[in-house]
Parts: sequence; structure tokens; C-alpha cells
Amino acid sequence: MIAHIITIGDEILIGQTLNTNAACIGDQLTNIQISVNKTSVVGDDHDDIMAEFKTCWAKNDLLIVTGGLGPTFDDKTLESIAKALNRKLEVDKEALEMVKEKYQKYARKKRSNNEELAQPRVKMATIPENSMPIRNPLGTAPAVQINLENTVLIALPGVPREMEVIFEQTAAPMLKRASHGSVFCEESIYADDVMESALAPLIDKVMIDNPDVYVKSHPRGAENKPHMEIHFSMTTAEEEKAQEKLHKAVTQLSDMIIKIDGKVFPEQQVSS
Repeated sequence: MIAHIITIGDEILIGQTLNTNAACIGDQLTNIQISVNKTSVVGDDHDDIMAEFKTCWAKNDLLIVTGGLGPTFDDKTLESIAKALNRKLEVDKEALEMVKEKYQKYARKKRSNNEELAQPRVKMATIPENSMPIRNPLGTAPAVQINLENTVLIALPGVPREMEVIFEQTAAPMLKRASHGSVFCEESIYADDVMESALAPLIDKVMIDNPDVYVKSHPRGAENKPHMEIHFSMTTAEEEKAQEKLHKAVTQLSDMIIKIDGKVFPEQQVSS
């Protein structure tokens, strides 16, 4: 499966908020053997959201959209998606019950009688027709799943903790079943006193000898004090064999680095 992650929000574009959602979702998708083809950030603008959605939905098996599901005027994600799909926006009965339940619980906790579902609250239950609301265990706004012809769209709240819980409890299990049980395995080592240019041919050799393993170097130190992270990864349905293959590749590269007077550290013993 190929995925595209779209983050909605002016606060991301202006640097007020870090885009931790895309990083979290990318990590989760990779772990269940779904390749992230692209991530993008779009502001709170109808035309921009529609254009981004139309550009990418036909090119990907999965779209994950975060942000813009709340009650305020600048929460425009679902309205924009509905327009892009030529679907009506409608108050979904199941989503409305989810929102109502949250406000009743909140009112009881605050000993308040303010359970009225005013328009901003109803807005969170107003979703494109033929969509499926997904319960939000922590917040009020439900997530939404839309099954298109060849693509699944999942729209998640932008609040990181809400997004994470919904993804872990609902989206990830469904997507893992779709990926037929494959798993993503990874391991890292760290090396000192070896430049990336000297490391490159060694990595090429290891990848030729271990064709199932992908190896990538990441410079972490200064130019005069090289410190490299070397990441090994592979996707497989047999986790035990994958660990054996990763260990073989790690051992081979570690021995080669030591032979050129480099120092190697396992992930749990990172050099300072």
C-alpha cells in the first residue's frame, strides 16, 4: 500500500506548531508495511485543501489527513473534501450521538446544564455523505473514514494525543489487516571516526550481500568529529528470519568499519 499524509493548519505553515503528527503517522505506517509516498502541509483554505486532495487521492491507496475537524470557522477539512468529491455535507446520526455523549459527560463533570448542541457542536458531526464516523476516545470531534473507489481516506483530529489514540486503536488494526500481517524490522548502530564518504562503498557492499536489507547512513556529528547513525531495515512476514538477516548485515558492516579504524556502538550504547 502507498500512503500520502496531509496535515491541515495555518499554525503548521507559520512555524507556530511543529508537525509531529506527520512524523508519528509515518512511523506507524512504516511499522505495518505501508509506504509513505509523500507528506504535505496545507493551510486552512478551502481551495488549497481541495486542490491538494484532488491531486493526490487517485495516486495513493491511502490518504491520512490530520487537522481541521473542530467546531471553529477555520476547521474546513471535511467541507473541502466533500466539495472535492461532489458529496453533500450532512449531519450524521452516529457522529451526532458521539458529540452529544461527550458534551453530556462534560456537563456532568462540571455540574452544568449546558448540554445544548449549538451549531459549532453540531458542525463536528457534519460529515460528507457515505462516510463513517470514528469515535474519539479523548476529544469531541469524531474522526472520519471515506472509502473511495481505489483509495481509503481517514481524516483525524489535529490534536496530537487524540490523533495518536484514534490511529492506534482504530486505523492501525484495520490497516495492518490490509497489509496481510507483514512487519517492519529495524536496527541501528552508531560509528565514530569514519566519514560518510568512506562509509558509502561499505554500505553498498553490505546491501549487495544482503539484498533484503536496506541500509541508510545519517550524519549526527560535526565535520571535524564524525558521528554516524547507520539504520538497517526490512519488511517481511517472518519476523524471526528478518532479525537474523538484520544481525548478519549489522555484523558485516561493523567488522568493515572497524577494519578502517572506525569505532562502532550498538544502539543502546551510543557514544557521547
